[in-house]
This record gives sequence, C-alpha cells and structure tokens, in this order.
Amino acid sequence: MRKSILILFLFTAIASFAQREGITEKGFGIVNLERHQFKFDLFSPGISYELGLFRNQSISTSLGLGMAAYEPGYVFGLALNNRYRYYHNFQRRINKDKNVSGNSGNYIAAAQAIFFSQARLTTNIIGPDDFNVGFYGMVYGIQRTFQKGFNFNAELGAGYYRGDGIQSGYGPLIGFTFGWVATKRKSGKPTFD
Repeated sequence: MRKSILILFLFTAIASFAQREGITEKGFGIVNLERHQFKFDLFSPGISYELGLFRNQSISTSLGLGMAAYEPGYVFGLALNNRYRYYHNFQRRINKDKNVSGNSGNYIAAAQAIFFSQARLTTNIIGPDDFNVGFYGMVYGIQRTFQKGFNFNAELGAGYYRGDGIQSGYGPLIGFTFGWVATKRKSGKPTFD
C-alpha cells in the first residue's frame, strides 16, 4: 500500500511541476514531444511505443529482453517496461540549437517492469518454476533520435523488486536500447505560430 501511495505522489508531483509553465501547442498541448513514437529495438530485441500526453510528459511501454538483478539473484528473459516520463531539458536543447525531434532529451521517470516466468531464459533465484518479478522505482534517462531515425535510450535507476512466490528486495535498474523509430518525426527545429 505504501508503494502505491509513493508512486501516486511521485506522478502527482511530476505532473504539477510540469504544468506550471503555460506554453502550449495548438490542439493537444505537447510543444516538443512527438504525439506518437513507435520504435523497433535492435540491441535488446523488442518493440517500444511512446505517447506524448502533456507538455514534456509522456508514457511509454516496451516489450523485449531484459534482466533483473537484485538481492536474491538475477532473472533474464522477456520483460514489459512501462514509464511515465518528464523531459526536463527541451528548452535548454532548443536554446543551444540542438535536436529535440523524436523526443531527444533527458528525462526523469516513474518506472515499472515485469519479468514473465513463461518467457524466462535463465535465472539463479531459488524458488518455484513459475515465479514472476516486478520492478517499481525511478530512473533517469537520456534518449536521442537522429535524422535517419536511429534512436538510443540509456536509463539508470533504483527501486523495489517484488517477487511473486520468491523473495523481494531492492536493487538497481540499468537499461540500454538501440533501435529505429518507425513513425514520422517532427522537424528538428522548433516552430511557433
């Protein structure tokens, strides 16, 4: 229950901080974000989708290979990753004449990951064969999308790993993806009406 309240508090804090600034874009209010971004991940094979919600805020989900490493051991296999991202440096990148298309920026995110027992490749955790592991925490990430559509995303964070049928514990989250953005991107230069 405490974890749910903490995550709800973090979402509220990020949303209220981001809404303080009143600049909006016609229609949906996402000045620099891509409305939709679909990506094929090549480094850790999988797919990703990011939806721009509000100014500098998005949600993303990805399905691909991942690894959970925490106090009881490690799990490697198919993972579903969900993020609520707040991009904090779009304006600074624009002021320095840097690219912001394809959601190229740095972000803070509330993170969740689920490692499925049915698609697990290897583990050293002692327990039943059908256990799942869930991660709940915060990450800091860097995402860059280049002109030809190539994209990389690196994340570092920490949180609580909850075991379903096995021991729970705390640990880090490190993520790196390299892929290609399949959706059309906005121009690299900002435009204002």
